[in-house]
Amino acid sequence: MGNNNNAKLEPKRVYLDNAATTKVRPEVIEEMQDALANFYGNPSSTHSFGRSAKTAVETARKTIAKYLNAQPSEIVFTSGGTEADNMIMRCAVRDLGVETIITSKIEHHAVLHTAEDLEKEQGIALQFVAVDQYGSPDLKHLERLLEGDDSKKLVSLMHINNEVGTKIDIKKLAEICQRHGALLHSDTVQSIGHYEWDLQDIAIDFLTAAAHKFHGPKGIGFAFVRKNSGIKAFISGGSQERGFRGGTESFHNIVGLEKAFVAAYDHLEEERSYVTELKRYFIERIQAELPGVKFNGHSGDLEKSTYTLVNVCLPVDAQKALMLLFHLDIKGIACSKGSACQSGSDKGSHVLSELLAEEDLARPSLRFSFSKYNTKEELDYVIQVLKEFVES
Repeated sequence: MGNNNNAKLEPKRVYLDNAATTKVRPEVIEEMQDALANFYGNPSSTHSFGRSAKTAVETARKTIAKYLNAQPSEIVFTSGGTEADNMIMRCAVRDLGVETIITSKIEHHAVLHTAEDLEKEQGIALQFVAVDQYGSPDLKHLERLLEGDDSKKLVSLMHINNEVGTKIDIKKLAEICQRHGALLHSDTVQSIGHYEWDLQDIAIDFLTAAAHKFHGPKGIGFAFVRKNSGIKAFISGGSQERGFRGGTESFHNIVGLEKAFVAAYDHLEEERSYVTELKRYFIERIQAELPGVKFNGHSGDLEKSTYTLVNVCLPVDAQKALMLLFHLDIKGIACSKGSACQSGSDKGSHVLSELLAEEDLARPSLRFSFSKYNTKEELDYVIQVLKEFVES
């Protein structure tokens, strides 16, 4: 690895929490600064200042639609993935007559908590499809749930799990839902900007995205809402977003989203290849240096999980594990114990609680997530710090 095991490691700053959020590309920052300085008109105003801003918003919508092979009218800008998930699920119940929501217990809390709230508030039936130890849904069980009664159903399953990285076959899932007359929503926050999408080829009704997962700004994302879905306004107060979402558009964030989105897809092949190699290298080196390490879900499999993250269970006892994140932070290493959205909670990961055996739940698990800004030298440093901690 090029490190002297007896030498004291000098602290570095290494960011390996890209599944939580990513560094904003410099060109995105430039685009947003220009928007803030020069395009300050309200997009709803009819004068030239407003028209210029409105044109840029609609151009961004068309750009995103083009890359996804969707219609511009099917792209609705939101404050991010959580709002988009809430909008779709709540409006499906309110406007589309959904009586049953089928999801899994390892979804993001934006989906899980919304489904639980709808069960309490609206009396919808909430059902959970079984998942295996890797986080893959049991599609035969899903079919049985879909055939269980004739209620109007919404299936909500994420394309890529944000904690263990397991991918599902979204096209096959869409075909199953379509065959049974069920609506399909997928939280695709971990895959938009990292994988190609052809929404004319995949019979999905709704998906969600967040710019800050692909080197764009925080506080902006979008929902794909299939044309003629029947969904009505989620936020009242204005006719923005074709009536779906009232409120003045976050113009500088929208142009930042567009810039980051285009950059992600224009450089997708080279950046995916680079990050995939980082993940392959990390897997190889951590197995060599820490023989007792385990990979949670399918995260150690380059084919069955996203190329952007690994989730590892370390050979450390529960007492020692209490100091692990603090130790890594002191060493300048950023990673995640669970998803960042629950990091303020003392509760363990609800995803790992569903997937791991009791003995592994007692050990520390960490999610390391990579980007184009990381290097193999950084990974060497991280693995050496982990090795020293485990062996100390």
